Amino acid sequence: MDSEAAKVTPYEVNGRVDYDILVNQFGVSLITPELLSRIEKDAGELHYLLRRKIFFAHRDLNWLLDQYENGKKFVLYTGRGPSGPVHLGHLIPWMFTKWLQDKFGAELYFQMTDDEKFLFNDRLTLDQTKKYAYENVLDIIALGFDPKKTHIFLDTEYAKTMYNQAIRVAKHITLSTVKASFGFQDSDNIGIAFYTSMQAVPAILASAKEGKSVPCLIPLAIDQDPHFRVARDVYPKLGYPKPALIESKFIPGLGPGGKMSASDPNSAIFVTDTPEQAVKKVMNAFTGQQATAELQRRLGGNPDICSVCQYYVFLFEQDDAKLKVILDRERSGDILAGEHKADLAERVKSFLADHQRRREKAKDHVEEFMLRD
Repeated sequence: MDSEAAKVTPYEVNGRVDYDILVNQFGVSLITPELLSRIEKDAGELHYLLRRKIFFAHRDLNWLLDQYENGKKFVLYTGRGPSGPVHLGHLIPWMFTKWLQDKFGAELYFQMTDDEKFLFNDRLTLDQTKKYAYENVLDIIALGFDPKKTHIFLDTEYAKTMYNQAIRVAKHITLSTVKASFGFQDSDNIGIAFYTSMQAVPAILASAKEGKSVPCLIPLAIDQDPHFRVARDVYPKLGYPKPALIESKFIPGLGPGGKMSASDPNSAIFVTDTPEQAVKKVMNAFTGQQATAELQRRLGGNPDICSVCQYYVFLFEQDDAKLKVILDRERSGDILAGEHKADLAERVKSFLADHQRRREKAKDHVEEFMLRD
């Protein structure tokens, strides 16, 4: 599928995404070198996901840094739609969010949208989305968030607090706006039209609690931008500041083109995969190499379309100098697919083993993180 035919919504991403087109369609701003310099100055360093332009776009990030530099702390808000196991693509914005928490001393509101997944997926019961939510919470805790500053909640369990704010948001969003923004049809259930109002709430929880404006930064993948494009005009009407957004690209799937997707198990490495499952997926991954070893050595490959290379870019080689060596070897034909995949497979195995150990330990600490009505 060509880039112009790619579809990107909060509920579906397919095709090879052209991010320049998406930036124009969504009306977000690119993160400039000047903005990166401000972040580096305030944080003391620059995260590799920023250096590599994986987090590449934003809304009102300059304003948020103005607030911070004038002594006003901000809160973080991100989330997870619990419809199954977590894959590596889900971890990337969460790992970046943890870095932001560490560098800026920010409290984090982490929304588990069990209601959303129940409403949007006919195959899931509410009991199933709740179960997935608590399974996914273990993966969040395993990343090392500060329990004193991290507040995780399920929408259905924190509804008493959230609903009071959600109906205030909903009163300012028309049905025609929601239908135009998300492509909903008359045959869709009425719950999905209300859901954006629930997703808007965590950005103002700190402001409502403290009785004053508290800036909020939302790290998210760019497909979730439409929810906040709709809601951001509502916040000032309720007396709250618009949240700033910092938006990421998608980690590619293991096949040729498209993002990693939980709906296609062969395209994704799940954090609960066994070593054997993970290795098999990596060894079957699409590369940017030539059809034969002889051609690869003579002509070289294309790391830009190679899913193996992109796994190093997104997660498995955070040292820029070492990453350059890996990509140059692919480009020059110095490395063949089997060696390339075998090295990545070992890194993936090690990463999963470490994550799964921490995930097991997280089972004893869930209540330290949960926010209750």
